[in-house]
Amino acid sequence: MKVLFASSEVWPLIKTGGLGDVAYSLPHALLEQGIDVRLILPAYRGVLQQLDSFKILGWLSLNLAGKEHSVRILEVKHEKFAMPIWLVDCQQLFDRAGNPYAHEDGYDWPDNAERFSLFSQAVAKLGMDALKLNWKPDVVHSSDWQTGLVSAFLDNEVDRPKRVFTIHNLAYGGYFSHEEYNRLQLPIQWWSAEGVEFYGNFSMLKAGIIYSDVITTVSPSYAKEICTPEFGYGLEGVLSHRAYKLKGILNGIDTDAWNPQTDPLLPYHYSEKRRNPGKQKNKQALLEANGVAATKENLAAPLLGMVSRLVEQKGVDMIIEAIPQLLKSSNANFVFIGKGHPHFEAQLLQLNEQYPERVMVSIDYSEEKAHLLEAGSDMFLMPSRFEPCGLNQLYSLRYGTLPIVHRTGGLADTVVDAQFKKGSKTALIETATGFVFDEPTANELYKTIQRALTLFQQKKLWNQLQRTAMQQDFSWDKSAREYIKLYTPMEKL
Repeated sequence: MKVLFASSEVWPLIKTGGLGDVAYSLPHALLEQGIDVRLILPAYRGVLQQLDSFKILGWLSLNLAGKEHSVRILEVKHEKFAMPIWLVDCQQLFDRAGNPYAHEDGYDWPDNAERFSLFSQAVAKLGMDALKLNWKPDVVHSSDWQTGLVSAFLDNEVDRPKRVFTIHNLAYGGYFSHEEYNRLQLPIQWWSAEGVEFYGNFSMLKAGIIYSDVITTVSPSYAKEICTPEFGYGLEGVLSHRAYKLKGILNGIDTDAWNPQTDPLLPYHYSEKRRNPGKQKNKQALLEANGVAATKENLAAPLLGMVSRLVEQKGVDMIIEAIPQLLKSSNANFVFIGKGHPHFEAQLLQLNEQYPERVMVSIDYSEEKAHLLEAGSDMFLMPSRFEPCGLNQLYSLRYGTLPIVHRTGGLADTVVDAQFKKGSKTALIETATGFVFDEPTANELYKTIQRALTLFQQKKLWNQLQRTAMQQDFSWDKSAREYIKLYTPMEKL
């Protein structure tokens, strides 16, 4: 089976979030299951700068906005990738500084609609083997709004590949004006309530939903949630009417990159059976990396970490509200890594200024810091208001850093609350792996953290929770097999 996997980003070439991780790990898991995969993304400047050489597969002539674009399709090989990578090279649209979607100063590229319409058109052409490479995919698998038009461009093709579209986060719909739609001269037949039109504008994400043969999202709970007004962002009706082709498949994690026994980014390694002294030494390294002395008292105190975009969705405001009372009522310390809304950044930095030994803050991101935080913290804060899947809670489980999460989306599917057995005040249920609360409020978060801090003092129970957490299997193997079932035509099953 041949699969063309389209994404607007992929780690380690270019990454802004979880999509980049998935676009790396899932194709490799598919490859291990015997699938012939090609990974395709735009030829951003930052990607090309990392390459030593490439091969030109051919040129596509693409019409968009009344212009004819001559687009190179490049094939590259990279030591991190076990399959060929195809790049859609249009210098006018992709050869620029900044991240895939925004300028270095933070504002979205004003021509994003054109950029990703052209990318989607190129993917669709290659899905029909337009370059006569003798490699026509059985499936084109695209992800999120940036590739939403791929399925639409394939809609009128005869003998087209199966179209699979994955929603990683419904909050980002790829919305653009009707005027922009007309300027791009996109097909008139798409413009209807049963097509790409969305309240007078057009949505690339909706195009992926409407025109794909299969829709997936990244956890079973999120697949149900997005069919409701609370989480549907106005698309709940569209999704509910297509529930027959909607399936939630839980994301996995790269268990080679995230393995406390071998992680090259950690100063000390440890395992589920031998957590200490490795985990405690990483805690010492984390404190010292943040300029805090690793005293006996600091090492004994619970350390709560968070790696996140600092935005309301992630519940950062709830944490900020709860911290002053937690600092008064406990000896807990906190460490944060991330960037986001300036208001939340400023509030965290103010807490750091008030409590420099107890609230550690890095307004940035690096893989090294993220791995050390996962290994060195005792608990991981992830009180997201919604979370399609989430990866950090999976990393945390693997590293024995017990997650504190709101019961939503993938968090609900992956973390089992530390409840006592019925009728017992000393024995936890065997499946418990973390701490879960139901209402996304600062008060509920505070109470749940207090519950976790209490258990932290009961070392026998805490050790049980850590062992169970680290025994969980969130590798990509199972998820890859589920995708392959969706790829396979019914007559071949």
